[in-house]
Amino acid sequence: MTSDPTALLLATAFSIFGALCVVLVLVGLPGAWLLIATAIAIDCLDWIWLAPNAPLTFHPLTIVVAILIATAGEAMEFALSAAGAKRFGASRAGMIGAMIGGAIGAIGGTVLIPIPVIGTLIGALCATAAGAIIGELNARKPDGKATSLRDTVAPATGAVLGRVLGTLAKLPIAVMVVALLAIAAYRI
Repeated sequence: MTSDPTALLLATAFSIFGALCVVLVLVGLPGAWLLIATAIAIDCLDWIWLAPNAPLTFHPLTIVVAILIATAGEAMEFALSAAGAKRFGASRAGMIGAMIGGAIGAIGGTVLIPIPVIGTLIGALCATAAGAIIGELNARKPDGKATSLRDTVAPATGAVLGRVLGTLAKLPIAVMVVALLAIAAYRI
């Protein structure tokens, strides 16, 4: 563990920020990616507070591992969202619509509903359902007929449930990223 007061203060602040980033993941925002970007920024600025020949706060391999873990979490979230939609009868277009809608909705909800956490969550869930509905309405049934609005309710419900499950599944992944980077920050 580092004994340098500046490095210790930085590691503690980084760890607290990491905990906040986990909360961001819970509401559908890219908290793990924000933490990784912060770690990279710290490495770029290490020359300010570290001795000239001191190693970087975060070894590049640690950053790469954090990126791989976060990527696995994103893939899991998208896969569960699509699987939820499919489980409830969505077409490929409905699944894609749900994934795109969820990503756009999280950002849009944050901007359009300026209530921290709640706006993001409402935006992500509503847009996931809307994306599934739009995708389903643009898809054709196997018999060639158009899909009715009534036919989109189940796939949209499945997409929202999948999105919630995907976010919950991504939460432990974000905790892993925080733990990995916090341990590196303390140089344990």
